[in-house]
Amino acid sequence: MIIFPAIDIKDNKCVRLLQGNFEKVNIYGNDPSAVAKKWQDKGAEFIHMVSLNGARGEGNINDESIKKTLDTVNIPIQIGGGIRSKERVKQLLNMGVNRVIVGSMAIKNKDLLKELVNKYKEKIVVSIDAKNNKVAVEGWEEVSNVNSVELCKELEKIGVKTIVYTDISKDGMLIGPNFDIYEKLSKETNLDIIASGGISSIEDIKKLKDMNLYGAIIGKALYENKIELKEVLSLC
Repeated sequence: MIIFPAIDIKDNKCVRLLQGNFEKVNIYGNDPSAVAKKWQDKGAEFIHMVSLNGARGEGNINDESIKKTLDTVNIPIQIGGGIRSKERVKQLLNMGVNRVIVGSMAIKNKDLLKELVNKYKEKIVVSIDAKNNKVAVEGWEEVSNVNSVELCKELEKIGVKTIVYTDISKDGMLIGPNFDIYEKLSKETNLDIIASGGISSIEDIKKLKDMNLYGAIIGKALYENKIELKEVLSLC
């Protein structure tokens, strides 16, 4: 199982939100590239980055930090946050991003998603953010009526290989992930599933690993020293 340390960027700073609430922001560093280097030095093999400004439709103001991070570390980086056009996908891949994560597109523009998956294959990852098994879009600020599991099955048919599945109610709460949904997705799809949201202990990681998940994203638990990255990596 791959462990992805999470770096959320807002206004070119490394931050964490509580349950996706933009009013509840903790700043963990003024230089996201230095944070990425720290995780690389501790043994991380992959970094998960999100442009929170992008997710809110506030443009690409974090590109400076993204470019600097790509220049600073030599491990692959996957990036999400407000990626809604083929031009933006191409731009990020050309910058050296390993995988591009799209979200709202899976609900609002499936034709474009199909086109991108056909062209870039496994370089396109879909982020499913859900509340009570209903998919949220537009930086989590809008909850749709779309069932998250049914959407995942549909994405698999389109040719999507990897998804990041986040239970918003768990995110940043350090109360453990939604194991039930990951078990259901593991049984009902053949997708590579990256768990996200609420991971707060080594026990959580062990349980996810036992479910044969592809990966797990750890954010707040790393920044608040609830989990030691080296210990997790040795386990995985």
